[in-house]
Amino acid sequence: MRTSLNFFKILVALLLFSSMVSAQVVLPPFFNCNMVLQQGIPIPVWGWASPGERVSVTFNNKTVTTKTGKDGKWKVSLQAMNYGGPYNMVIKGKNLRTIENILIGEVWVCSGQSNMEFNLSSALNGQAEIAASDYPEIRLFTVKRRIAQTPQEDLEEGEWWQCSPVSSPKFSAVAYFFGRALYLKLKVPIGLINTSWGGTVAETWTSPETIAKNPDFAAKLEDLKKLDIADYNQKNEKKLGPNAYPTLLYNGMINPLVPYGIKGAIWYQGEGNAGRAFQYRRVFSDMIKDWRAQWEQGDFPFLFVQLANFMKADSLPAESTWAELREAQTMTLSLPKTGMASAIDVGDALDIHPKDKQTVGKRLALSALKVAYNQNIENMGPVYSSMKTTGNIVDITFDHVGKGLMAKDKYGYLKGFTIAGSNHKFYWAKATITGTNTIQVSSPEVAEPVSVRYGWANNPADANLYNSEGLPGDPFRTDKWKGITE
Repeated sequence: MRTSLNFFKILVALLLFSSMVSAQVVLPPFFNCNMVLQQGIPIPVWGWASPGERVSVTFNNKTVTTKTGKDGKWKVSLQAMNYGGPYNMVIKGKNLRTIENILIGEVWVCSGQSNMEFNLSSALNGQAEIAASDYPEIRLFTVKRRIAQTPQEDLEEGEWWQCSPVSSPKFSAVAYFFGRALYLKLKVPIGLINTSWGGTVAETWTSPETIAKNPDFAAKLEDLKKLDIADYNQKNEKKLGPNAYPTLLYNGMINPLVPYGIKGAIWYQGEGNAGRAFQYRRVFSDMIKDWRAQWEQGDFPFLFVQLANFMKADSLPAESTWAELREAQTMTLSLPKTGMASAIDVGDALDIHPKDKQTVGKRLALSALKVAYNQNIENMGPVYSSMKTTGNIVDITFDHVGKGLMAKDKYGYLKGFTIAGSNHKFYWAKATITGTNTIQVSSPEVAEPVSVRYGWANNPADANLYNSEGLPGDPFRTDKWKGITE
């Protein structure tokens, strides 16, 4: 009898405790101490409490009150603020939460695959960079890896860290160098949210709504809806990976962040889709438009890294899946408020994870300064504009030349150009800078040229066209001949 009575007391205590817990105001983990909130826009804050519970949020001496719905969700919008801090925020329901050391600044989502995930300790001069990473007004948040069958509302865990030699080593190197470059230029707080996973494809980072409209993936999405992920993983030694179905990482690692106020996003991905480069033209642009639609912040700046040079260099001109993927990335610049950082000269033939993340971060920051902060600077190297053929000579015109074109070669020779006639057979070409924004290309092997290509290879190791600002030329082709991934 006494045992039964004790059990009953314990059960009642557990039920009471459970009831108390369910009544607590709960916040997503990114609403926490050390966070950065986006300046210049209304600040969304949300969470959960008991159904019908009144919740108030006090920030900067102003209080906003709301009431939860039947599902226990609540959300408020705080007044837009200028750069500053630190501030405290108090959220009050049946319990009280105080969040300290909050800054108002610039918040960037940093996503993609392994080259975004690549941590600072593994980067070029990593230990020296870590030792110098004492920037308390740069704040770091890393999203834990997670796949999900349906869009999730919350992250499993996470916390903001002030950037220091203690917190920086395991953080994304590219994101850190990007954030540091912005901080040193703008002198404002910077918040970096790293949500990345190595080896992943773009379609896994895209929402179900958008994937459902893509005939290449719609059937896979329907298959995912019928799958019991927990049961599958329990029965299979090899558990479900992030690329097994589209939307898995959007559901688990992007949707929970929406609609946290952000300035924009940086993206380092493409290797996973290189074998389907022609398809990437649609997949990548759809993903960008999808994120913008989900956040409902308009066309926020979206900046991405073009594929680096990789693999053994070809001795003769050849077709290339990586060149076609770079072309798809360049085409994505037709979307508003996009920018691209070239990595064509910082790759490693033997390593898909080049260690020079400093250059990549700085070039992303150049695009941010141009696209997001409207600074009058050059953010890209020379980009193909037009061609004109006269006899066996082709004149190529470029945009983004700065004060002029240059060859990074001690003798001044341009390399990396090929030329072909109507038979589609390419030969190495002689290329000469003839003006501020023009180059002349020819080959004795091609009497009637039809197409010119530059840097068109997995690893265009000798490509050496730059502008006066020291930014590398964008690989291109003037033809529209069917590629190997089409």
